[in-house]
Amino acid sequence: GDFSARVAETPSKDEIGTLSRAFNRMTEQLEAQRGDLIDANRRLDERRRFSEAILSGVSAGVIALDRDKAINLFNRSAGSILSTIDQPVTPGSFISDILPGIQELLVQAEHIPGEGAQNTLTLSKNGKSITLHVRVTVEQLDTEIEGFIVTFDYITLLVSAQRNAAWADVSLLVPHEIKTPRTPSRL
Repeated sequence: GDFSARVAETPSKDEIGTLSRAFNRMTEQLEAQRGDLIDANRRLDERRRFSEAILSGVSAGVIALDRDKAINLFNRSAGSILSTIDQPVTPGSFISDILPGIQELLVQAEHIPGEGAQNTLTLSKNGKSITLHVRVTVEQLDTEIEGFIVTFDYITLLVSAQRNAAWADVSLLVPHEIKTPRTPSRL
């Protein structure tokens, strides 16, 4: 493992001189390659830690799937969001078991890999209900599908607020329409 070892080179052009030069050149190249590999591994480790820090800090749920649509990785937010309806996320389980209704999005994403697919899903379990905005993108290597990335945002409160705002508008308009004399002709 010590690639800094060198042998004394002789100026002669015989086999020993050629062998010593070749040995020194080989150990020098091995030392440089080993240094490059250690540096590349360090950079990969830094990127991995950076990616993990980003994924743990985002509020959206992120789930990585393999090509068979089984869960490889997921962030803390995905587990937290789905735990509100008592739906555990475990590596190796299939996404269709965890997010019923996602199968159509997966098929759409496969057909347009550069675009991805998105839709709103409402999940219910044990009397609890949540609404998610789900996006599916495909991970490809050349033309071969390597896996999928599923991201989802918890929008239950947003949908509820929009529904309340719509009913508030209706409740303001109905009394006004009833009081105006043109109401019978409009109805």
